[in-house]
Amino acid sequence: VSDASGCSMIALLHTGAAKFPQNLLPRARQAVCSLLPTGVLKGYGSIISRKLASHGFGASMAAMSSFPPQRYHYFLVLDFEATCDKPQIHPQEIIEFPILKLNGRTMEIESTFHMYVQPVVHPQLTPFCTELTGIIQGMVDGQPSLQQVLERVDEWMAKEGLLDPSVKSIFVTCGDWDLKVMLPGQCQYLGLPVADYFKQWINLKKAYSFAMGSWPKNGLLDMNKGLNLQHIGRPHSGIDDCKNIANIMKTLAHRGFIFKQTSKPF
Repeated sequence: VSDASGCSMIALLHTGAAKFPQNLLPRARQAVCSLLPTGVLKGYGSIISRKLASHGFGASMAAMSSFPPQRYHYFLVLDFEATCDKPQIHPQEIIEFPILKLNGRTMEIESTFHMYVQPVVHPQLTPFCTELTGIIQGMVDGQPSLQQVLERVDEWMAKEGLLDPSVKSIFVTCGDWDLKVMLPGQCQYLGLPVADYFKQWINLKKAYSFAMGSWPKNGLLDMNKGLNLQHIGRPHSGIDDCKNIANIMKTLAHRGFIFKQTSKPF
């Protein structure tokens, strides 16, 4: 395509914008731009944008690049790491407690809570646990107990405005284990209450299966592969797993998926 013919196509798009079907205009612009040499595209990209805006297409194009509103103001992405071994030790204890606050409108991370937790029943981490999670003994020694961390979570929730009854938020986990098994089981063992906000959540595996029509047998790895996403960080690092969950959620939201609670009421 020569510069002259490229300019002719741009001119046609300029003059025809008022008559062009509104729902097809973004596709037409993309098709024209894909045919233009880089120099022409750089020179005329802003002109095209201004021309389309003058015909009232700016808002519609912005709307097409966004996604449907979610049911929640915030998603609280959570992924525990816990003491473990082969064969499994009992009771398991949470040793990493990360939460990402995800804005339900933009699907961007707004705030992070991240603490390591001192195990008390089995205070010495096993080699298997360290190899799996990347958490070494020095990362948990001297850290707060689960009770203290839960108090800090509550303070963080209050500071972030998440305890306001008018603010709708829900936890998101990769599976049901974190909030159906791990947290209530350890709290029961230690005689600690479980806050109500931990009693409803979205299982990302279920959400993904609803959106994509297939069950992710290998969890985050399968979901990233299914969405052509690069895996972030180290598998079985709690904070890295949270980042992957958030990235998967953002991708599904941009595809128009609306997240709903998957857990049954306690």
